[in-house]
Amino acid sequence: MEALDPSTPSSSSSSKPPNPFPPTLSPLPPSVSRLWRPAAQRNLRNQWSKLAALTQQWSSSSSAGRSHATSLVNSYLSQKYMPSMELGVLSDMPNIRKKACWKLAKQQELHRRNLLASYKDMVGVVVQMVQTSKSMRCYLKGTSSALVQFSASSEDKNDPGDGGGITVFTFFSISTIEKYAEELVQMSTLELNLKRLLVVELLSISCESSMISRINWSDELYPGEFDDLSICNLFSEEIGEPVHPRLHVSKSDLPTTECNQQPNQETLQVYLTTWLAEVNIDTHRVDEIFATIGEEMHVKLT
Repeated sequence: MEALDPSTPSSSSSSKPPNPFPPTLSPLPPSVSRLWRPAAQRNLRNQWSKLAALTQQWSSSSSAGRSHATSLVNSYLSQKYMPSMELGVLSDMPNIRKKACWKLAKQQELHRRNLLASYKDMVGVVVQMVQTSKSMRCYLKGTSSALVQFSASSEDKNDPGDGGGITVFTFFSISTIEKYAEELVQMSTLELNLKRLLVVELLSISCESSMISRINWSDELYPGEFDDLSICNLFSEEIGEPVHPRLHVSKSDLPTTECNQQPNQETLQVYLTTWLAEVNIDTHRVDEIFATIGEEMHVKLT
């Protein structure tokens, strides 16, 4: 992730320094430039409101995913240890263990589907976050009409959509505001990729090897997943598979080597704890970013 300029202000600052990206000569005529700022302000407020909503959606989908993962692990462990369980008065019931194992296996199928659905929801959220972070700029729309209009897409290669680097609200240029959005997206994409590793492992657990086939890191988990991951810059066209996950604090990738053995109870607990911890997302920093941008825009984003 590209580090923010040390002079970039934070919400804890009592006063804000000048924009670290000094204004450049605007390619727009002065009369158009005056109209550009309010249009850019409206667009930025809309995009950051979307980012705030998507952050809440991520939390909801992640929480649902952990719930399904926990249920899957519990059903798997119950089935695994069923042969050695003391059933008490139920032990005299015909085929009680066999029937219980069949029911637990069916539960696991349901939990796998739900876990995969939650993962797909998380991918969708990050895709929207990426697209939103790239929609911060405001471009002049056409030149033939007497009515000045603006668009989120460029129609003139000479128009960078940043108003020449001028401040949009009080202190920040669009480039500065974009860096905050990129930081949010970077945290989410790293966490999404780590959760994909956990999903691959959890979807592969089974007491019956014939029930499901081992899922590999290079497998597409749902139709169109690789297209979604490409948007998030999480798919390598060079090697033809998703990029390997890594932690935010580390520059090295985590191994995704295949293991034919089923994970034990302690390992599964580590998986669930890792899911809950969201180690790649600094929640304090996320709150700080939304507070800083909200203060700049004079709106409350969280």
